Amino acid sequence: MKTNELELDSVRKTVRQHYGAVAKRGAGCGCAPTCCSTTEPTNLQSRMPDAVAHAIGYSAAETAAVPDGSNLGLGCGNPIAIASLLAGETVLDLGSGAGFDAFLAAKSVGPTGRVIGVDMTPDMITKARENKTKGNYDNVEFRLGEIENLPLPDGSVDVIISNCVINLSPDKSRVFREAFRVLKPGGRLTISDILATAPLPAHIRSDLELLAGCVSGASPIEEVKSYLATAGFSDIEIKPKPQSRDFIREWFPDRGIEDYITSAIVEAVKK
Repeated sequence: MKTNELELDSVRKTVRQHYGAVAKRGAGCGCAPTCCSTTEPTNLQSRMPDAVAHAIGYSAAETAAVPDGSNLGLGCGNPIAIASLLAGETVLDLGSGAGFDAFLAAKSVGPTGRVIGVDMTPDMITKARENKTKGNYDNVEFRLGEIENLPLPDGSVDVIISNCVINLSPDKSRVFREAFRVLKPGGRLTISDILATAPLPAHIRSDLELLAGCVSGASPIEEVKSYLATAGFSDIEIKPKPQSRDFIREWFPDRGIEDYITSAIVEAVKK
């Protein structure tokens, strides 16, 4: 194995361990790495997962519509709100966690549609499958896999959604190439993610704890546009959310992280 591949695997191991711990704990607090380590909860950490979800854009009706335990208080936005899902569509959720967005998508596509969640953390897949059984979701399935190597055939999905996950990948260009591969012609990508608005200082870029917290792996907006265009996407739109400074500040109190990153909606189409 090449050194670079070893480094990529080290990043994946760190992320997998972090989110495995969140799955076992049964709650997160946005993407903040201190969710699983601090003994002095921040204001955001002290909230229940539903309150965290409401703070990043989900409605009370949405958090009430899914099985208990599927909303872990993770994410940085609500991709379902703008994905315009249609009955009968096949949806792929990258980094599906305990199934929150997948279950909301399932209601939108209806019994003639299908939702596939992919996650690289075995504990998350187990939890998602348990939640699927609790909620009797016949049109949802969860697969263990990496988003850089999707376990799906070419041209098999209509829509790809994701929530604060692609920034965690050590090979984002490959993620977007894989997304393009599995989309049908005319298919669309709608994700919520953390992007960099200013160059990240070296001490932030090298901090693996901040990587798991959706910070040190954040790519600049123009870089993400380039990845998407190179993969073959068109109609690319990236919309930063200035209001996200408030909850990012709560992820990392008194560290000024909100000066470097933002939550954004990323949309693109496979023509």
